[in-house]
Amino acid sequence: MLSKLYPKAYVTSLFDIDPEKLKQRGIKAILFDIDNTLIPWDRKNMDPEIDRWFRDLCRQGFKICFVSNNNQTRVEALSCSLEVPGVHKAAKPRRKGLRKALSLLGTEVGETALVGDQVFTDVLAGNRLGLYTILVRPLAGKEFIGTRINRQLEKLVLRRMRKKLGSQ
Repeated sequence: MLSKLYPKAYVTSLFDIDPEKLKQRGIKAILFDIDNTLIPWDRKNMDPEIDRWFRDLCRQGFKICFVSNNNQTRVEALSCSLEVPGVHKAAKPRRKGLRKALSLLGTEVGETALVGDQVFTDVLAGNRLGLYTILVRPLAGKEFIGTRINRQLEKLVLRRMRKKLGSQ
């Protein structure tokens, strides 16, 4: 069961994601969580440096879709500004929102990655579906109350994950 909580990759920053390595793995599409992955939960706009990185990723040919548990207004605002599809109220760790994103992009599980900042929503949902999961350290800023509770549990999982990775 714990293996479903371990991401395939763990990075401290979005900028540590290597697009070439993803391509070598056969990844053609990337699903992104929004809050505290691309934009702090309490802000509306993406940092200009992340915006440039994101647009470069699109230029490299990756199909992109946002998959967020947040509301339609939040997701559509980002989707429209970056011209990529989005799924709101995805109810992660359920898989329905991820399946909808795959359908929107026309991609298969084996050629899709999911990038998110939470173990119990993003990583668990992605692993349950069989996606290549990438956990990124959350962006600084305020967090939703439920997320703050999850972060305490995540610390335990991340500690175990680091021990496991260190012993290999």
